[in-house]
Amino acid sequence: MNWTLLGLNKIKKDFSLWEKSVNHRVLVCAGTGCLVNGSMKVYEEFIRIIEKSGLHVIVELKNEEEGVWVSKSGCQGFCQIGPLVTILPENILYTKVKPEDVFDIVETTLKKGELLHRLLYIEPHMQKICKGTEDIPFYQRQCRFVLSKCGAIDPEDIREYIARNGYLGALRACTEMTPEEICKTITDSGLRGRGGGGFPTGKKWDTARVQVSEKKYVICNGDEGDPGAFMDMGVMEGNPHSIIEGMIIASRAIGADEGYVYVRAEYPLAVKRMRKAIKDAYELGLLGSKIFGSDHTFHLQVMEGAGAFVCGEETALIASIEGKRGMPSPKPPFPAISGLWGKPTIINNVETLSTIPLIITEGVEKFRQMGTENSPGTKTFAITGHVLNTGLIEMPLGVTLREIVYGVAGGITGDDGHVMSDGFKAAQIGGPSGGCLTIEHFDLPIDFDSLKKAGAMVGSGGLVMMNKNTCMVSVARFFMQFTQSESCGKCVPCREGTKQMLSLLDDIIEGKATEETLEILEDLAQAVQKGSLCGLGKTAPNPVLSTLRYFREEYEAHVKHKYCPAGKCRALIKFTIDSELCKGCTLCANKCPTGAITGEKKTPHRIDPFLCIKCGVCIQTCKFKAIKGDKP
Repeated sequence: MNWTLLGLNKIKKDFSLWEKSVNHRVLVCAGTGCLVNGSMKVYEEFIRIIEKSGLHVIVELKNEEEGVWVSKSGCQGFCQIGPLVTILPENILYTKVKPEDVFDIVETTLKKGELLHRLLYIEPHMQKICKGTEDIPFYQRQCRFVLSKCGAIDPEDIREYIARNGYLGALRACTEMTPEEICKTITDSGLRGRGGGGFPTGKKWDTARVQVSEKKYVICNGDEGDPGAFMDMGVMEGNPHSIIEGMIIASRAIGADEGYVYVRAEYPLAVKRMRKAIKDAYELGLLGSKIFGSDHTFHLQVMEGAGAFVCGEETALIASIEGKRGMPSPKPPFPAISGLWGKPTIINNVETLSTIPLIITEGVEKFRQMGTENSPGTKTFAITGHVLNTGLIEMPLGVTLREIVYGVAGGITGDDGHVMSDGFKAAQIGGPSGGCLTIEHFDLPIDFDSLKKAGAMVGSGGLVMMNKNTCMVSVARFFMQFTQSESCGKCVPCREGTKQMLSLLDDIIEGKATEETLEILEDLAQAVQKGSLCGLGKTAPNPVLSTLRYFREEYEAHVKHKYCPAGKCRALIKFTIDSELCKGCTLCANKCPTGAITGEKKTPHRIDPFLCIKCGVCIQTCKFKAIKGDKP
């Protein structure tokens, strides 16, 4: 069937009529975070209880009928208070919902129209009870553009995506625009790649467009591997059709007839939903031959990656699709000229492709109204670490760290989970490829150019917040250990350099380093940065160099004075017993595995520092809190 604007409008009209006929809609978050916390049991319990209560339950919208429509959504963003349940049309958001809460929700809200206050979110600073997303600062201070449908639609129902103006951008691109016009539109929008590099998307597309070749490819890079990052996963699980539509537009722009969605195998739900979305798109004629009755053909399939971090790099990803070991190749030639099987290929990440349909349908001007002059639009971030509110957010580029920390994230928390008034120490942005932002960067615009000057990068959007109790040397070591283990080993600077950098960091946190160690570490980091073949190696030293730049005194404390200012490096901690608090009960001495604690009963004990292995068992055992791990 050749689908035209009339065909899409019919689906949209029918679905809207069916939607208006229902009395309530129960939207249960079925993103990975909520699923882990049991949201599917909540979903199933809603169906069971509604049927039992005498109300008509609707699990698939097919025609006009009254009742309660129970459906699943992708990630609704506020992960830490899930499972989340949204009740429409009242727009009520219930948090931390368990199966045993469902009966009360049905009886109180669906039957009586009243709020179930114990499941509503309470804003902790003002102790304000929030009915729905319009009252919650976490949502209200965002600019949800790419994420506007994530958490608001059923990701496995193509009709609902179409009902929300889905595939209109692809229709326009295939039937009303030339490839040159599409590339110019994307260039004029100023869209830069959201995968980390920030390269102008329109320029990349136009380079592939002008290549003369009987075969071209479009690849979606969904191989998200940064620790603490889940932006692409959220979009693939919550709005897979936006990615497909973006790829259709991209294929039309460069003249490609085949594409791949490359997803890491560790994202099984994303793989499942992407495959279903592609299958449904084929059934409606939105993929395949003569899309929308035009002369454009585009075939699409999902390929699962084996979980190698390096496959997030373009040429390594291409090698993986070709059946080779995922290892990078020198550039040039760039993939836009010679990519998959030597043919012109454009590779964009999930967020970039999901932005494309919105630019086509809503216009360049609207897109450029958000963000900055050189970094227009929005960016999704995965906030984790020492903050009150963790989850998936979207903010305009140019937003400050202060706005994110205190506006959306709700403030920095201590190790006990309570908000600290002045607890911020650093934020690691961009994952292992990024760098640290400090208090001096609190009002720095977060965009591609500003962060580059600060020695960091937007990267894919991972944002790890750290409080004052964090050891920055240990943070640098964590990311170095990750990149060292993920190095493909092809080039010597990355393979050997990251290994030696990790060894030097180990010496520092174990108290074995000298002042010369810091000089060697810095020189080696710069050598790895300059000499590595691909982006993984070139950016691997970033966390080390940025922490050396902004927290050098912390490194020096480890090296010169043999102590960790944060008190986190075990080898540099001195365990002591407070003689005034010690009751001489001998419990700690009995538990000590090396016999380092001695003393008579009912008299203060002492610890032999030469025998102490700093295991911390004594601290856990002492009932009087007399033992402390102090800084020497």
